[in-house]
Amino acid sequence: QVQLVESGGGLVQPGGSLRLSCVASVSIFSISLMGWYRQAPGKQRELVATITGGTRTNYGDSVKGRFTISRDNAKNTVYLQMNSLKPEDTAVYYCNAHGTGGFWGQGTQVTVSS
Repeated sequence: QVQLVESGGGLVQPGGSLRLSCVASVSIFSISLMGWYRQAPGKQRELVATITGGTRTNYGDSVKGRFTISRDNAKNTVYLQMNSLKPEDTAVYYCNAHGTGGFWGQGTQVTVSS
C-alpha cells in the first residue's frame, strides 16, 4: 500500500508558475514509475507527465515544454514544475505510483484565471 499526498495547488494568473509536490508514505526508490495526471470538470483524466526510476520522462502533448517532472528519492517526493500556465491547465492534479492501475493521491486543485 502506498499513500500519496499532493500539495502546492492554488489559484494563479495566466502565464504564472506553480510547483506541485507529492510525498509518498514509502520509499520511492524502488517505484519504477511515478507520474502526474489531471482531470478537468466534465473531462476524462489525462496524462500530464511520468518519470521512471531511471529518470526517463514522458509528457502529455499539451504540457510539453512548459511542465517538468522530477523526483527526489531521498525525500520520497515527486515534483511537477508548471510554467507558462494557461486557463486550460485548470484541473485537479493527481499523483500516481505504479501506473494507472496502481495508487493515487487525493488530488490538488490548480486554477488558472485572471
